[in-house]
Amino acid sequence: MTETTQSQDNPTWPDLAIGLYDKLTGRNAEIVYEFEKFVIHVPVTATPDTDHTPWKVDGVVKIKTRDHS
Repeated sequence: MTETTQSQDNPTWPDLAIGLYDKLTGRNAEIVYEFEKFVIHVPVTATPDTDHTPWKVDGVVKIKTRDHS
């Protein structure tokens, strides 16, 4: 199985988002992502084997992208 086939059979979330944006670009489309109780583990330092600390967002984060071409 090639890398391309694997990607098509088991796409990652970023692959899906990129594919959706590619289809909507040029159509005056807007993509909205909403996160509730969002937790991201942020590296404490910029070294490969660093510890991570959780950052928590209590509420909703909205990220909007729009193609204004």
